[in-house]
Amino acid sequence: MSFLDARSAIGPALLALAAGVAGVPAHAAAESAVATQLRQFAERLAQLEQRNQQLEQELRTLRDQAQPASPIQAPAATAIPGWGAARLTQLEQRVDALGRATDAGTEVPEEGGLTIEGGVVGVVQHVGPKGAENGQRQTRANWRGDLELSMPLGSVAVLGDAALSGFGHLRFGQGGGLGLRSTHTGTVNSVPFEAGAGSEETYAIVAQAWAQLTWPLDGDRFNDQPGSRVELTVGKMDLFGFFDQNEVAGDEGAQFLNNVFVHNPLLDSGGDIAADAYGLAPGARLAWVHEGENSRWGASLGVFGAGSAANFSAGGARPLVIGQLEWSPMQINGEPRGNYRLYAWTNGQTADLAGNAQRHSGWGLSLDQRVGREWKLFGRWGQRSAGQSAFDRALTLGFEHGGRAWGRGTDAVGLAVGWLRTDPALRVAGQFGQETNVEAYYRFKLNDHLELTPDLQWVRRAGGDPTAASFAVFGVRAAIGF
Repeated sequence: MSFLDARSAIGPALLALAAGVAGVPAHAAAESAVATQLRQFAERLAQLEQRNQQLEQELRTLRDQAQPASPIQAPAATAIPGWGAARLTQLEQRVDALGRATDAGTEVPEEGGLTIEGGVVGVVQHVGPKGAENGQRQTRANWRGDLELSMPLGSVAVLGDAALSGFGHLRFGQGGGLGLRSTHTGTVNSVPFEAGAGSEETYAIVAQAWAQLTWPLDGDRFNDQPGSRVELTVGKMDLFGFFDQNEVAGDEGAQFLNNVFVHNPLLDSGGDIAADAYGLAPGARLAWVHEGENSRWGASLGVFGAGSAANFSAGGARPLVIGQLEWSPMQINGEPRGNYRLYAWTNGQTADLAGNAQRHSGWGLSLDQRVGREWKLFGRWGQRSAGQSAFDRALTLGFEHGGRAWGRGTDAVGLAVGWLRTDPALRVAGQFGQETNVEAYYRFKLNDHLELTPDLQWVRRAGGDPTAASFAVFGVRAAIGF
């Protein structure tokens, strides 16, 4: 009997055993429960064996295709080009994993179910008298916690079998961070989160709560990979989870702390999103995503409450509207080599330099690119096309480099530089030029859950003031995640 036949015989044997247990005269309730569990296990094992046979057949087909057509064919022709090689490797790994699971008598976990992720981030920073708002040295500490829950909610047949999923996000913290002199950058520490009462009060809010419908546009794909699809997301959300994303500069809990590097400066530090006090807003997003063999394409449109509507205290008149196009070429392992995003926005709930209502519009780019195994480059550009604010153009550039070269493969070093051009209306008043921000960090990964990151920042011409003294900010960030 072959190995596969031997494994296939286990399922019927277990079914027979379950039937025998269930049929014992005067059986007890405990025996009935055991019979039920045995039947369920046997049914699940039979499903796994059927899937395993399908994968092994596909593996044999791919291997046959990889062989040369004739004995005199060149050796190079035996290789499966492009996606075929990656698919063959993934298939072999999947078959091997299934084989080990069934051999050991264990069950492969079902996909889906509630997923819980969370973490706590703490930051300590120091600034000298040249950068502090009160002209005195300051040292401030703060911490923030996040708990995220996601769960599939089944399908909605009346909507074309769209898959429904939900997402919830709780946030809590304490400490407001440093008080700096007037600058274009919103903050040199994007982590702080606290109530209006200040550090005397620690509390939690529902930061995000949204539901998403996903319509698949093609059939099942290999290894349960997501296919081309349409997505509709509705609820309270963080806009930057769906627009202006960046793999290198987009997470203040692990990457750059300065707000001008975390998001597009015009949208965030410049205030063009006009979100609530925590950068959140209710809204809706409609997106189309095409998953190709070598690249991923996407187009999305979002409408979000702005101004008073962002905190549910007014209607949704003159909302923030933002659209984005994105393209991601893929590596042979299925991960993006880079991400290129172009977007534009308009918001009727913003204000001019005097605080009067004024519509702001603009456009931006967010790019990130892998170079080799260790280099990750990023760049962002933002330009306001209508409206006035403290600055009207922004350029940020930088990189993160892995620590494999010096024997610390899980560590990383990052460096970024940003230039914020003062708005023409302020340049007339003498605040000409641009503010420059520089940040460098080294992220020590102490274990799978704990990271420690020393951080150094430098600000030149704060607020575009040519007479302002440059100043530095020193800090350390600790992050615990699960």
